[in-house]
Amino acid sequence: MPRILAIDYGLKRTGIAVTDELQIIASGLTTIPSETAIQFLQDYFAKENVKEVLVGEPKQMNGEPSQSAEIIEKFVEKFKTNFPEMKLIRVDERFTSKMAFQTMIDSGLKKKQRQNKALIDEISATIMLQDYLTRKMI
Repeated sequence: MPRILAIDYGLKRTGIAVTDELQIIASGLTTIPSETAIQFLQDYFAKENVKEVLVGEPKQMNGEPSQSAEIIEKFVEKFKTNFPEMKLIRVDERFTSKMAFQTMIDSGLKKKQRQNKALIDEISATIMLQDYLTRKMI
């Protein structure tokens, strides 16, 4: 069964998470510099069977696009150009960074470890993906 991949795209860093082959569990894969995202995905798709990709859609509390929406839209267009056959799903990413930070606290990470923004991005992508998997099963 093919995997599902989630992308928490940001101006500097991009968190990436992926499911297991049975699409049951979401796990953080890595955090990469955002400018390398397309190349990373080309390499990853060449090695792994991925059927769909989730990309976070940043929104404000009122549902309007957030400040980072324009940056992410440019990435989405590049993604569609480079991977026209790949199914792309946009998912609401509100609160994922806060949830990721709280997860780090709950798991007992020290303050210095919680300041690792790359880890927050990876956990955010994992939360988006696990939420998607949960909704899909309902």
